[in-house]
Order: sequence, then C-alpha cells, then structure tokens
Amino acid sequence: MIDDTLPQRRQTVPVDIGGVTVGGDAAVVVQSMTDTDTADEVATAVQVADLARAGSEVVRITVNNEAAAAAVPGIRARLDAMGVGVPLVGDFHFNGHKLLRRFPECAQALAKFRINPGNVGRGARRDSQFAEMIEIACRYEKPVRIGVNWGSLDQDLLARMMDDNAATRHPRDATVVMKEALITSALDSARRAEQLGLGHDRIVISCKLSGVQDLITVYRALAARCDYPLHLGLTEAGMGSKGIVASSAAMAILLQEGIGDTIRVSLTPEPGGPRTGEVVVAQELLQTMGLRAFTPLVAACPGCGRTTSTYFQELAGEIQRYVRARMPEWRQRHPGVESMSLAVMGCVVNGPGESRHADIGISLPGTGERPVAPVYEDGEKTVTLKGARIAEEFKEIIERYVARRY
Repeated sequence: MIDDTLPQRRQTVPVDIGGVTVGGDAAVVVQSMTDTDTADEVATAVQVADLARAGSEVVRITVNNEAAAAAVPGIRARLDAMGVGVPLVGDFHFNGHKLLRRFPECAQALAKFRINPGNVGRGARRDSQFAEMIEIACRYEKPVRIGVNWGSLDQDLLARMMDDNAATRHPRDATVVMKEALITSALDSARRAEQLGLGHDRIVISCKLSGVQDLITVYRALAARCDYPLHLGLTEAGMGSKGIVASSAAMAILLQEGIGDTIRVSLTPEPGGPRTGEVVVAQELLQTMGLRAFTPLVAACPGCGRTTSTYFQELAGEIQRYVRARMPEWRQRHPGVESMSLAVMGCVVNGPGESRHADIGISLPGTGERPVAPVYEDGEKTVTLKGARIAEEFKEIIERYVARRY
C-alpha cells in the first residue's frame, strides 16, 4: 500500500515571537527581511507592511547604527497605527551590544534579536559583548536567534578546530571541519545563552550556507543534536529562477524530512522589483508541498502545438493575480478558501480531466477545437462559456463558488 502521509515534524521546543509561535506543533512560519534604510521610519514601515500583507508572518529589519536603533520604536508605532501587528526582529552585527544598551526603547519594541556569534566580538570581548546582548534579551523577555553564517563564521573557533584537525592522524577535509564549526558555533552559543539565564524556550538557531548540498548536510546534523527550533534559508540564494530553484531544492528536502520551523527565501530582487517576491515563493514552496495553505493556486498546462493561442496562458495569470488580490477579503469572510484549487487548461487532452480534479476549473479550446470553454465545479460540468467575456464570467463563477462553499 502507498503511504501518502505528510512528513512528521521534528520535535522542537515552541518559541513565542511576538505572538507568533515557532516550533512545537506550530506550522512552518514564513519570514522576510526589509532592504530599506531602517533610519527611514516611513519607508521601512511601508515595506514591512507590504511584506506582512503579502503573507510574511515575521519581518526582520537591519539595526546597524544609532539612527536605525532610534527609529525602531517609531517604526513599530507606525505599523500599529496601520493595524499591522507583524513581529519585528532586529538584525544585529558587530555593535548590537552598544545599540541595545543605548536604546532600550529599541530593545523593547523588537519581538526578537538576531545575534551572529561570528561577529559579536573577538577574543575576550566576544564573551562580554555576547553576554551583554543576552542579558538585555533576558531583561526584556525577548527570544534570540543564534544565526551563524558561512561567510561570517567565528574565525577564532574555526582556527582552533582546524588546528585540532591537523593534529590528528587522519585529518578530515577542511570543508567538513568548516561545517562542523558552523554547528559548534551555534550550539555552543546557545548553551552559553542558557547559562546566562536565557530560557531554553527563547532560542532559535540557524546555520546558513549558500550551497544546496552543504545546507542539507549541516541542517541534518544540527537537527540530530538539539531540539531548538530551526530557521531555514539558503543564504545569498541569488536572483530570479536560480535563487528560487536553489532555495526550493535545499529547503524542500529538509522540510520533507521534518526539519525546519521557519523559513526565508533570500532572493535578490530585480532592480526596482518588489521585495514581496520572496514571501510569495516561500508560501508557494510550503503550499505545493502540502504543508500549509495560503492562497488558492492555479494549475495550468505548459502549452504545446495544440495551444498556439496565448489566451489560456493570459487567463491563467489573470486568475492567479485575481485570487491573490481577493484573498485579504476572502480570508476574513470565507475561512478555508486558501485551500481551494483552480485549473485553467488549454486544450481537450488533459483539460477536462484536470478541471474535474480541481475544485473549480475551465478547459479552454485549443487550436482547431470548438470555440467553447466548459467549466467544472466539484467535478461536475456546470456551464460552457464562449465569446469575448470568458475571463470576466469565469471570475464571477469563482466568486459565487467561494460564497457558496466557504
């Protein structure tokens, strides 16, 4: 018999991030990050709101200098005034201890701190500066992500581990030692945070790399060694299809194995392109894997010699944009609509069958076929559309279906 059960999630400790639960029995959470100058309160608040409305459940902002730290409370206030309650995570590097000390209102306004143990300080200063950030997190009851990155690994730790490896009879490959150093840095930092008083249930861990196989290897090992929630993401994923494919390939394998409690798709946007693209990709990754549902997705055939017209492609795109635009209202008035399936097919080969399998589907005429488009609802043909208003009439049918079923 075929086993079609969904993958069992790895057991982790739940962590509350400003009202959003990461880990435990919670669904995988979608995160994103702004690329505005955080010191610009208006621009940053607007982009955070855009990301939240696109579906980002947690948004990270850079806090890199005093102007940025001073702006955080105002950003939070602007979001609250807009009715956008998404939790904000402060991304700290190099000087986080100073900024959190000098701007307590910043610490209070953030829902979580992100600390990179590779650049929190060197030598003796590393311990004291890390400790200061953890103590502030304890004071304000904030969770922390210990975020280790391949490109900013703790060089003192790496040097020690490389020396120890070189002294063995059978030294391991340097890349293996580097991967082990990533995991060691994350887990040692988490243990140190707990020794300083941070609760076990206030720690999230990430070990980000830019190579697909490297990421899979590291997260499998990390998952086997701790029960902290894990934040997944391929760092510096890249632009366009490359970034989408690489991120999806890496994270899908881990998610299928039950590894990963929150994800970010770190796409480089096209110049002038929307930042929200990374949120859509993360949602579609989780939804196509059957792990969550965010918005109805449209199945459409790729086209072939039977579909020389571009009409079915245009209609498929138009319907997908339409349902995304309608989701804010639908979500409020029609619970469960996010799981609805739609199909826009281009000819009679698979069109009627795929349309019947969807909750609601339309099979458009291919080249040489009769110029009619049957519509199927819950597997049954309900109407045949033709003429110049097929798109408008199909949208009206969708609206009636949503109102009736949900």
